[in-house]
Amino acid sequence: MLLKTRDTSHATEQEVTPKELYLSRREIMAGLAQSAIVAGTASLTLPLMTDHAYAAKTFDRVGHNAAFDIKEKLTPLKDVTSYNNFYEFGTDKEDPSRLSAAFRPKPWKLVIDGECEKPASLELEDFIKPQKLEERIYRLRCVEAWSMVIPWIGFPLADVIKAAKPNSRAKYVAFTTLQNPEQMPGQKRPILDWPYREGLRLDEALHPLTLLAVGLYGELLPSQNGAPLRLVVPWKYGFKSIKSIVKITFTSSQPQTSWNMMAPEEYGFYSNVNPKVDHPRWSQAKERRIGELFKRETLMFNGYDQVASLYQGMNLKKDY
Repeated sequence: MLLKTRDTSHATEQEVTPKELYLSRREIMAGLAQSAIVAGTASLTLPLMTDHAYAAKTFDRVGHNAAFDIKEKLTPLKDVTSYNNFYEFGTDKEDPSRLSAAFRPKPWKLVIDGECEKPASLELEDFIKPQKLEERIYRLRCVEAWSMVIPWIGFPLADVIKAAKPNSRAKYVAFTTLQNPEQMPGQKRPILDWPYREGLRLDEALHPLTLLAVGLYGELLPSQNGAPLRLVVPWKYGFKSIKSIVKITFTSSQPQTSWNMMAPEEYGFYSNVNPKVDHPRWSQAKERRIGELFKRETLMFNGYDQVASLYQGMNLKKDY
C-alpha cells in the first residue's frame, strides 16, 4: 500500500434553514416515527438526497429521540455548514462549502460486501421508501480541540448490519468514501492515499449510538457535510465519522484507515476521545466549542459514558 508523505503546508485532520424555523419544525416532528428497516439487505431504505421537497415531507415525520440528547446549546447551522474538515474538497475549513458545488449525490450506489450472508449493490433510487429515521442531538469532537453540537437525522448503523447478516468471521466493519476527483477537487492532490477509508470494530458499529446520518437541522445533508450518507460516531474524534460512503465491508481483520496510514504515531485505529492521551503536537485536555470564546474540559469518550464497557481491559493509551 502506497503511503503518502505529509505535506507540511497542510494542516492535519481534526476535523439552509434558519435556527428559528428548524426549532419550530422540531416541535411538530417530535414523537412521530416511521416503520423500521425489515430483515434483508434489499429492504434497506434511504431518502433521496437531492429532492428537497421529498426531504421536507419525509423529515416532517421524523421522531426526535431524546434518549441520545446532550443538553447543550446547538451549534448554529451557518457554522455547521461552513466550518468543515472534508479534505476531498480542500484542506481549509471553508474549502468544502466553497468547492463542493459540482458534487452530485444522485445517482448514488452503496455496496455492502465482505464477510456477510447478504451482500448487495444498491442504487439510491432502489430504496426511496419510508423508513425509521430519527433525530438525535450529538456532539462531534475534532482532534484540533474544537467541537460542535448538531441535530443529526439518520438511522442506526446496526439496522444495516443486521440486514446484511455478517457471518462468524466478521469482526470489523470497513467504510470507503467516493473517489471522484472531478467532483471532489481535493482528491487531485496527494494529501491522503485516496479513497478515504475508516473502520470500526463490529461491536462499536452495533452500538446504538452509532448513526448513519442522512440529514441535519431538519434538512438533507449538504455536500460539505457528507451527502448523501455519512457515519456519526459521537464518542470518537470527528475523522472517524466518514462522509459520502459508497462501500461498507465486513472484514475478519482490522481494516486500514486513512489517517492511521498517513501518520500512525498520531492517529490510532480506535481514536476515542480521551483527555489523558495527547496528540503528539497538542494537548487534548481541553476543547473549544465553535462559537464560544473559552475552552472547556474534554470529557472521556466525549461524555458518552455508555460506551465504556466496550473497552474494558484495554490499555487506552496503547490502543489510542
